[in-house]
Amino acid sequence: MKNPTNKFLKPILLALVLMLTFGAFAQVKYSSKNGLNMVVSGTSTLHNWDMKSSQGSFDATVSFNTAGVVTGISGLSFTTPATALKSEKDAMDKNAYKALKTDKNPNISFSAATATVTAANATDFTVKAVGKLNIAGAALDAEIVATGKINADKSIAITGSKIISMKEFGMTPPSFMMGTIKTGNEVTLKFDLKLTK
Repeated sequence: MKNPTNKFLKPILLALVLMLTFGAFAQVKYSSKNGLNMVVSGTSTLHNWDMKSSQGSFDATVSFNTAGVVTGISGLSFTTPATALKSEKDAMDKNAYKALKTDKNPNISFSAATATVTAANATDFTVKAVGKLNIAGAALDAEIVATGKINADKSIAITGSKIISMKEFGMTPPSFMMGTIKTGNEVTLKFDLKLTK
């Protein structure tokens, strides 16, 4: 004999599953077009140096729970023209572009395969993205950790950094003045950007 309560329980359970699946979060596409600050910093036998860029694009889909807390990020990708990086010296820029092989590889990019979000509170979170970082034509596995903050206008501020070995990407660290000044192998990529809907 069938239990008569089953015909009442099934719709309720189905409604709960649908609510948990579709109603417990919202997915919002965010992007940034040339609204970023990126600095590549390094060392040399003479002095430390910086190259800066404000060009590039960033896209991601951000998931929120019903309380408005970030619970996940997907489709995360970033691209910037390598020649948009500028120092205060043309000779340094020229050597850097040569090392970056910009004639054949015009862009620096990152595409995340996975992104893990840890919320600190209702507005602040940390994201650990794992994917492919493409520099000078070499695409290597990389993990990038960044912090995020939801602003009052619902835009999101993202800041982070990554230490990179030029040799791992098949790059020869630039030298100057006939090799008398040499740059170090490791550089630090720092970025901050504002994402909007």
